[in-house]
Amino acid sequence: MFGLGTPEIILIVIAILVLFGSKKIPDFMQGLGKGIREFKKASSNIQDEINKPVEEEKKPDAEKKPDAEKK
Repeated sequence: MFGLGTPEIILIVIAILVLFGSKKIPDFMQGLGKGIREFKKASSNIQDEINKPVEEEKKPDAEKKPDAEKK
């Protein structure tokens, strides 16, 4: 994917442990999880807002079809 093998990942984990310490990592991961969750929620809300006008445009077409069949 990014050319990261096992040795590189181990080196990154060790660097994170040295920089942040073992006590701060759970708080960091919790904050990261909250950030990802908020991003997904915002993304979902934006998709809903985009799809809402498309769905509203389809409804009048469905209502017009029965009128056309009556004639």
